[in-house]
Amino acid sequence: METKHPNTSFSASRPETEAEPENLLPRAVLRPNNYMVLDGEWLFALDPNDQGIHQQWYVRHTFEGVAHWPGSIEAHLAEAKVQSMPTGWQDKVVAWYEREFILPDRSESTARSMIQLTFGACGYETRVWLNGYPLHTIEDEEVHFGEYTSFSYEFPEEFLRPTNRLTVRIADTMDAEIPRGKQESHVYKRGGIWYQTYTGAVRSVWIESVERNRLRSRIGVVSENDDQLVRFSVTTRIHDPGDYTLRLQAFDLHSTEPLVTSDFPLRLEAGQKQQRVVVDLEGAQLWSPESPVRYKLIAQLIDSDGYIAQIETRFGLRKIEARGRYVYLNNKRIYLDGILYQPGTATYEEMQAHMRAMKALGCNLVRVHIAGVDPRIYNFADKLGLLLWVEVPSPHSSTPRSRQNHRAELLRMVSLICTHPSVVIWSLYNEDWGAQDIATNPETRQYILDMYHYMKLAYPQYLIVDNDGWHHISFEGRLKSDLLTAHLYTADLDQWKALLDRLTKGELTGVAAFPLVVGDPFFYRCQVPLLVSEWGGFGFVNYGGPNESQDRTEQIRLFKQALRQYPVAGDIYTQATDIEEERNGLIDPQSGELTVSAGLLNSADTEPT
Repeated sequence: METKHPNTSFSASRPETEAEPENLLPRAVLRPNNYMVLDGEWLFALDPNDQGIHQQWYVRHTFEGVAHWPGSIEAHLAEAKVQSMPTGWQDKVVAWYEREFILPDRSESTARSMIQLTFGACGYETRVWLNGYPLHTIEDEEVHFGEYTSFSYEFPEEFLRPTNRLTVRIADTMDAEIPRGKQESHVYKRGGIWYQTYTGAVRSVWIESVERNRLRSRIGVVSENDDQLVRFSVTTRIHDPGDYTLRLQAFDLHSTEPLVTSDFPLRLEAGQKQQRVVVDLEGAQLWSPESPVRYKLIAQLIDSDGYIAQIETRFGLRKIEARGRYVYLNNKRIYLDGILYQPGTATYEEMQAHMRAMKALGCNLVRVHIAGVDPRIYNFADKLGLLLWVEVPSPHSSTPRSRQNHRAELLRMVSLICTHPSVVIWSLYNEDWGAQDIATNPETRQYILDMYHYMKLAYPQYLIVDNDGWHHISFEGRLKSDLLTAHLYTADLDQWKALLDRLTKGELTGVAAFPLVVGDPFFYRCQVPLLVSEWGGFGFVNYGGPNESQDRTEQIRLFKQALRQYPVAGDIYTQATDIEEERNGLIDPQSGELTVSAGLLNSADTEPT
């Protein structure tokens, strides 16, 4: 079967005339290179008996179907009219995709450049062949595991042809031990708050010309606001060992003259290396929701011949702290007016509309609920001035393997989005999902303790929540969470006030669905900020509350007023948009229009004196 691929030449990644170019690829970093998106029609075939590898489909196979990339396996199953699985799939699905592409003209010398293939997100298990040859990721993985972050391959020159054939095998299961978020699994079946699976070829795929010796598309930023120091972590990718210079230039977004230029000599071996360097940005303005000031960073890796490999990104300076009973941003107390957000299958354009609407509601914080999103949305939040609370999509069972998968997914996610000033909070788990034995199993608690300590050391720019909602861990009387959070659901205003009264007096049992703390005894005594990190749900049948927009507006207003009479550091209303059976959103999922009054979740008017 013939497929049409109109994109047969490289495009420039960065229009030189734009002061702040729109990033057309789903990543945070810009490169001044050429790329070619491979989205569109691909040949497609299911492999229900998992025979494709044994039968060498990557060498030669007749693919009978056609599927559009990006798109989920579920959508491709429906398009293929698989009668044996009309409502989705159970247990395991293996799907194969294939397409040809013409090798574009390459202006750079092949001695200095190479072709890189990148998947914006794909999985859960992905294998790739080029012209029948197996490829390994840059991390040397024969099989890439994970489905929420990007990963890349370098094409060996000896494998390339004028016309090339790319073959991809994707496998996923209902396995409860892999990070799933709120997708159904063997443990949690679809329905209620559990959603259909949405996996496979879910984000764009592209090839681009990159330097053999370069900086990878990940930069970490930690700012020390009190002395205007900015610590940048960069990752080098080297094929030719030798002496290099790392040059960092920081710019005001409206100026072509750098504010600062710093050179760092590096002797680099072949492979990858992470390096932290420090730049003094004296006089720089701080980033906040009220004033989302950002700067441009150009990072260059210069070899001994003066050849430059460059990447570009935006960053901001900010400091987040949990101090006593409150949260402080840039040394100023801030109340977190938050909302829970489950983007589901929303497009990047729809997510942008949702973000604008959440800002219009009066929110300064969005809790992106156990989901992986297009990484450009973090850039958008940086620009818009929205704080983000990010969560690892959780497994659904608690085992040594599920913890290993959880850790791997966390490390992949955090390494790719640690540039953004908007991201201020990370959750390791939510409501015991994937840690159901947290109250009884010391191994589960020890794993969470270890990851909490790791995140605090490796990523000090974030607040870390161990297990959101309840069952926070206390060790020797010290809470291993920067925030004490509680999920409180009731549609009765008097009961709401009674729960808030008990909670803020330090009652840790009988308030939320389960005790708020496990492990050693913990005495609240206002040691850490207290957040009501889920409440409301009005309109969703399981939580009660009014269905009509006008009645819901009034109820939210009264509940919010009650909240601000108590010493809490913030709250998260559930939720931004409807999703599947959850009909409790305040924003139309398609248009992004509000269905309640603007400013409803802004508590500034009820700030206690």
